[in-house]
Amino acid sequence: MAIFLTSPAMPHSQTNAIIHNINTTIMNKKNNLTLITALLGTLAFQSLHANVELLNVSYDPTRELYTEFNKAFASHWKKQTGEDVTIATSHGGSGSQSRLIQDGGDADVATLALGYDIDAIREKGSTGAFDKPLLAKDWQSRLPHNSSPYTSTIVLIVRKGNPKNIKDWDDLIRDDVSIVTPNPKTGGGARWNFLAAWSYALKKFGGDEAKTREFVSKIYKNALKNGLPAAARAGTIAFTERKQGDVSINWENEALLIQKKNPDYEIITPSVSILAEPPVAVIDANVDAKNTRKQATAYLEYLYTPEGQDIIGRNFYRPIDPAAKAKYAGQFKNLTLTSIADFGGWSKAQKTFFSDRGTFDQIIKGARK
Repeated sequence: MAIFLTSPAMPHSQTNAIIHNINTTIMNKKNNLTLITALLGTLAFQSLHANVELLNVSYDPTRELYTEFNKAFASHWKKQTGEDVTIATSHGGSGSQSRLIQDGGDADVATLALGYDIDAIREKGSTGAFDKPLLAKDWQSRLPHNSSPYTSTIVLIVRKGNPKNIKDWDDLIRDDVSIVTPNPKTGGGARWNFLAAWSYALKKFGGDEAKTREFVSKIYKNALKNGLPAAARAGTIAFTERKQGDVSINWENEALLIQKKNPDYEIITPSVSILAEPPVAVIDANVDAKNTRKQATAYLEYLYTPEGQDIIGRNFYRPIDPAAKAKYAGQFKNLTLTSIADFGGWSKAQKTFFSDRGTFDQIIKGARK
């Protein structure tokens, strides 16, 4: 008899050394049950306390948030379980990051910009381990607030002194204004940008779709002067480092971070915007294959704790916990917000506005003429 064991949570070299000692004892017919029991106990102990690695595939502007959060969670997990956990985080446009996981990316969790990008992982992703979908159908009901531990919205960023006198969305259609906003085909925040502008125009024109479309088309005509960056952080770099554009349409949290780093920028809060709800999810097939479900689940649950919510507020996202919300209320402006529900949910909005030959594609085609 020989024993074959593997421990996904510990280095194979350690596992193999222990198994070799067990098998040597058996093959030499020493039948030392005490020794074998001790070796198995060592294997179990080392497996329990070995370093675990998680991969969080996220969207662009969460870099600072998860740098701080990952350290806090690792410390919390070590104190609670004695286990070391290392979290790596991948960043990019939310749509691109979703496709990365769909194509076999080894993510334990996805923390993306909008619900559709996680739905797409389930609907379009490659079959995972154990012939299971990458993601369970009920993913969004597993955590509070539709699995969105924080919210944000869309605002306008201008240079100090507001030289073009930007006050609201109306100013973005002027011929003398140049805009930086990312491409909705690759960036999640860019889709929120588009829907925020659409929400304003729809209200302005009393629901007239034709006038709304014309208004938003003028915004994107001004955006094409600078191209369309792939994602929100790329838009930030274009606006702040490359000095492109007169105004940047961007996440509120990104705008507050920019202002914190550089007082040469001002935030214009539009009269109408949209409630952005970035969700999080465990990637079922991956965590089952890697034996990391427990750690990945605890990682996302920690976002909802007082400590997690405080980190969220410090990084300029809007917390959902009442205490944290009250603590950080002063850094957020009150404004009229529509929601994705006003567009029939993400499945409908994606098909209508952002699918191939959808509204956005038609607008860009017209704006390039």
